[in-house]
Amino acid sequence: MSKPVVHLDETEGFPMGPEGSERFGATVAPLGKALGLTGIGAQLTTVGPGKRAYPFHNHLGNDELFVILEGEGVYRFGDQEIPVRAGSVCGAPKGGPETAHQLRNTGATPLRYIAVSTMQDPDICEYPDSGKFAAFAIAPGKGFQDAHLRFIGRLEDGRGYWEGEEA
Repeated sequence: MSKPVVHLDETEGFPMGPEGSERFGATVAPLGKALGLTGIGAQLTTVGPGKRAYPFHNHLGNDELFVILEGEGVYRFGDQEIPVRAGSVCGAPKGGPETAHQLRNTGATPLRYIAVSTMQDPDICEYPDSGKFAAFAIAPGKGFQDAHLRFIGRLEDGRGYWEGEEA
């Protein structure tokens, strides 16, 4: 059951990222669902020194924003790298690679931030560093990790529209 107030110091997070990675790793605690929100997603994200929570990516269907609570880092946005610290607010509007974004902890202490997003479903993400894209429809799943439909690939993996339809 949702509540009208969630206390950040009482949230329970879960690990995000590949196990043993030197580059990626975070703890995320969902907030939006706990608050009963259906059109806005929110999560508390904690990233250790030198790490990133997610690959550099952009959304074609959703806007995101990040409110830095503690620590310091760099906000990679398009071709820019912008220093951030407690009190910084970062915007990531939907769009192409020019709006791709990633937060990296450059400090010696955890980087904690609240990530807020619109919840347009389905969505497509592009990953400019690796040349991948992800197409996913979350409903009726609970989130990206258990999306109802999810495909991660590269454009060269694509198939023709009519391929296999005559069988």
